[in-house]
Amino acid sequence: MAADGTEAPAPARHRGVLEGVTVLELGVRIGASVAGSMLAQLGATVVFVEGATASGGVATKFSCRPQFAAGKLSLLRESGSETDRRLLAELAAAADVVLLSSDLDPQDIRGCSGAAAGAVVCDITAFGSSGPLAGRPCSDAQIQALSGILGCTGMPTRAPTPIPLPLVEHMAGLYAAGAVLCALRQRRTEGFTQGVEISLYDVAFAAMTSFLAPALDGQLQDSSRVGNRHTMAAPWNVYRAVDGWILLCAGSDEQWRRICRLIGHAALADDPAYAKNADRVVHVEQVDAVVQSWVERHGVEECVRRFGELGLPCGPVARVDGYPREANLAHRRMVHETHDPLTGARVMVPGSVFRMSRSGGQALLRIPLPDADRAEIARLARASPASPAIGAGSPPAKGPLAGIRVLEIGHYTTVPIAARTLASLGAEVIKIEPPEGEAVRRWPPMRCGQGVFFTFQNSDKKSVCVDLGTQEGRVLLTRLIASADILVENLRPGALARKGFSPMEVERINPRLVYCSISGFGADSLYPGRAAFDTVIQAMSGLMDVTRVDGMPMKTGPSSADVMGAACGFAAIVAALEYRDVCGLGQYVDLSMQDIAAWATQTAWNGAPGQPPPPVAESGKHHLLGEGADAVPALAVREVLHAAQTLARGLWFWTEMNGASFPLLAVPLRLLGVPAIVKEPAPPLGRDTEEVERTLPVPAAAFVQE
Repeated sequence: MAADGTEAPAPARHRGVLEGVTVLELGVRIGASVAGSMLAQLGATVVFVEGATASGGVATKFSCRPQFAAGKLSLLRESGSETDRRLLAELAAAADVVLLSSDLDPQDIRGCSGAAAGAVVCDITAFGSSGPLAGRPCSDAQIQALSGILGCTGMPTRAPTPIPLPLVEHMAGLYAAGAVLCALRQRRTEGFTQGVEISLYDVAFAAMTSFLAPALDGQLQDSSRVGNRHTMAAPWNVYRAVDGWILLCAGSDEQWRRICRLIGHAALADDPAYAKNADRVVHVEQVDAVVQSWVERHGVEECVRRFGELGLPCGPVARVDGYPREANLAHRRMVHETHDPLTGARVMVPGSVFRMSRSGGQALLRIPLPDADRAEIARLARASPASPAIGAGSPPAKGPLAGIRVLEIGHYTTVPIAARTLASLGAEVIKIEPPEGEAVRRWPPMRCGQGVFFTFQNSDKKSVCVDLGTQEGRVLLTRLIASADILVENLRPGALARKGFSPMEVERINPRLVYCSISGFGADSLYPGRAAFDTVIQAMSGLMDVTRVDGMPMKTGPSSADVMGAACGFAAIVAALEYRDVCGLGQYVDLSMQDIAAWATQTAWNGAPGQPPPPVAESGKHHLLGEGADAVPALAVREVLHAAQTLARGLWFWTEMNGASFPLLAVPLRLLGVPAIVKEPAPPLGRDTEEVERTLPVPAAAFVQE
């Protein structure tokens, strides 16, 4: 049953990507359990080990048991029990994947993974296995402070605002699921087993992309909090209506003129103090006051309708009242009601973020009692053949995605990050750009005529120019699709279809293609074509409702919806590729950033108070998170860049292109046998068009589209 109480026909039963795969979830970290839930959505049998505790007051998966135990088999382990130790050792020996969080797990839990000689062992910790902070069991809130996330979240005149959700743990779990899928792929194709390491610190650092470009170029000040505003556009803020809050974004002068006409201040459109974006940013207090004076006289629904009719990116701040209350989430069945046998209550759990046409993710609705599945787990340990003890020899020379061709039609953040991750793992990524290039190429700061942000977001890709406004360009894209394994894009839903490339047509051209579309509200949406900036998604997913300052909904400093959308896209693409290799067919993947951001609020569902973050206090030049020995500083982005842990982990580095130095970013996942490698900055526009075109199928009559 969906949250709105309606019943829908059961979806067609498809083979799960990970059917037959056994996952032993030993780790107590939320990130380890998030990874387990992602793998369970894809069809894996996941054993949820209970009974372990963590030291240091760090919230664990047991703090939100209904969400994280759902869809899994429960084994309640008794500390010191030889019977339980043997059962876990047998299960580890039979498992395909073992999920750990070695910085929090008890020693006897960690020891069980030693038997898994043929399993992919994924360890999700605060800092990874290297650097001066390795092994330190920090909480999500402490990682927010040390990575710069805390320092850039909140109002500029107030202390930083901790995000009261384990948001970094969710990001880490998504990257862990994708990395595990890559390791399983390499085990299947090359007989090589390797471990996976995910560091929350690495993941948090990588989430700061919009701040890293100016910081690396020496242009970011220590204080980078702007509340809900934008540093380069106005109006861009939340405004209080009669019955709630709305978010409104105006990124252009024309949009400002439309707002002025609507709110009865047409003269302001041409006033020299407000006519240009740069001027409005200078006078942002006055701009916000004018907009607020109109919004406060109207209801949320009317504001959204009237701004939306003008093509302005806007949306209500969805309330998390038991679960995120938003119509499109109900339409996409992202909230389900189920029974918690431990409390006897009806509870809300999230649906699957993986919307895939052939092997879609399943909603995890069964919540087991502790130890309810011991007998089944014992049979699983005995019946499953032991994982082969492979991988002792030399690792393969190439990454798990070597030989895979990816077409990226991406802009801004989400799809470029997803495709960059695929490139770091060996895929050939072809970035398709219009003749004028992606607009982000020209975002400051610039080096040698190319934006620093664009350069590190698009490392290790080829650039091919395609003009889809011409017949020649459409034929070229058809030939590219025919040659590719993956197409990933984040255009507005329907944009490619209007050019003749609907999902059905793409499948006709190449039945083996994995076509992944990442959009704000999904292709199957109540809001077709609605603009979806990261801030709008944060508002309409409930994420901003959970984080507040004096009652005002507050966005996270980094573009959390964009970053999680990229990590989920990476995992979904590798999952669909695995299905293709086994079953012979590609599929269409419809990912919604709103789904993903709402899913990340699950620890605040069902009225759960959650674990409040430690207080923030001012101390010298820093704000400190926490009290006493557990206090950590809220570092500025500039400080994070040069922190010993950042440098020891190699999270960024300089490289050369055309006689100029450019910074590049590492990807936030580590395969321990065949590591992800970032090598080259983004190329000049169209550099590889002729070279790639020579590799394509010869045009034929079937390629011509009217």
